[in-house]
Amino acid sequence: MPNNPFDLTGKVAVITGGTGVLGSAMTKALAGAGATVVPLARTEANAKALADEITATGGMALGIAADVLDKAALEIAREAVIGAYGKVDILLNGAGGNRPEATAVPGQRTFFDLPEEALQWVFNLNFTGSIMAAQVFGKPMTEQGSGVILNISSMAADRSLTRVLAYGGAKAAINNFTHWLAVYMAKEHSPNIRVNAIAPGFYLGEQNRFLLIDEKTGSLTPRGQLIIDHTPMARFGVPDDLSGTLLWLASDASRFVTGIVVPVDGGFSAYSGV
Repeated sequence: MPNNPFDLTGKVAVITGGTGVLGSAMTKALAGAGATVVPLARTEANAKALADEITATGGMALGIAADVLDKAALEIAREAVIGAYGKVDILLNGAGGNRPEATAVPGQRTFFDLPEEALQWVFNLNFTGSIMAAQVFGKPMTEQGSGVILNISSMAADRSLTRVLAYGGAKAAINNFTHWLAVYMAKEHSPNIRVNAIAPGFYLGEQNRFLLIDEKTGSLTPRGQLIIDHTPMARFGVPDDLSGTLLWLASDASRFVTGIVVPVDGGFSAYSGV
């Protein structure tokens, strides 16, 4: 094992959803550990802006526009990465999220009113998009005989969180996919291709901020207070809280670890509420 097993110098990392709140923090963490990073985003300007920010501080980055639900666009992005760097060492499936139309909210939208199109969109973004990105960027790993694929799960995968039906179902599927792909890659291609997942707890983002924090007063909403009450560390996560686990799973520090889902949740998953 190298002197610093967390060092990612010489590695090429592709990050889907690379410009989101969590995605951009994780992209910067990988770059800070020495990796050449390729953030993918649906908006080219956002991807390039993040890449420029990283290169301005001495890192190596290339921003590319690609939608995880457009396999042809992902394949074009892969060819750009291979053309520029010759390989893909790490894939971080960071693209995901929810949308209001797929969320059951008392007094606004019941389970019986959730439209099929919104449910399908959320499931596809979180689950199908991760599969397609793994198909596209995992292929070079099979040719190299090595690589790391990291999926993003959620507390909603194991806990039946109210309101987020499609999101929770998709993240539960991500856990199963993580186990399945870890075995498949090791048995069918190379034991040096590892697949794991990170399950964040509750982090404030653009999609959930005003479900958890009152927009007018800045105080916790009833839902936000419930979460804090059930989180032993008594706070929401911040994006950098994911960095340590990310670098462990992406690097040789976890070279004998595959097929696991790691909670980074302040103890939420360990606490029964009693």
